[in-house]
Amino acid sequence: MPSTPAIVVTDLVVDRGKKPVLRSVSTEISAGTVTGLLGPSGSGKTTFIRSIVGTQKVKSGTVQVLGHPAGTKPLRRRVAYVTQDASIYRDLSVKANVAYFAALYGRSRHEAMQAIEGVGMGDHADKLAGNLSGGQKTRTSLACALVIEPEVLVLDEPTVGLDPVIREELWDRFRALAAGGATLLVSSHVMDEADRCDRLLLLRDGVFIADDTPADLRAATGTANLEAAFLHLIRALEGVN
Repeated sequence: MPSTPAIVVTDLVVDRGKKPVLRSVSTEISAGTVTGLLGPSGSGKTTFIRSIVGTQKVKSGTVQVLGHPAGTKPLRRRVAYVTQDASIYRDLSVKANVAYFAALYGRSRHEAMQAIEGVGMGDHADKLAGNLSGGQKTRTSLACALVIEPEVLVLDEPTVGLDPVIREELWDRFRALAAGGATLLVSSHVMDEADRCDRLLLLRDGVFIADDTPADLRAATGTANLEAAFLHLIRALEGVN
């Protein structure tokens, strides 16, 4: 597995109002890997992701992405972010949406169509985005991100509400991107997706309770699956046998 860190987070602290959301978290994410960010709703996953892409105001600590401070100008063409809600124009077709983002980053219409085909939306390219299903909107939003060929791709719960077939197709795509050298950070609250990742960050109440490979996490907790491992860690923290 590659050892070069694409993302380095050091003692990151984020407050919302007077409430701490992230409590001095640190980690390194290797280039060319898929890292899963898992945890229940309200654990701080979206805040952590926004810190990586540079859209979150932080109280203290540092976030370096590809050797630059998160959100700075050198990263604009190298980092892509797919939000929970599809970031597309409802009054444009799938093709027009992706072509628009392609033009912003100096990509061709041919490359836009390749991105559309790559997420399985070729048969829907002429449909208005506003008329798409939830899963189709998610895939269109992903195509808009992929057309820039990002070195780092950050996805905030991209498979929520999708049927198993579409989820499987997206994860195959994520693995192919990592194999090609891209670095992916994928948030989820679905534990059965965890085994698809090279490494896991388990976030609870604003702190990492684990930062390990799926296999090592199961071995360390003496459990047969990752859901059991997660529960084991939570109970240990709470002093429950």
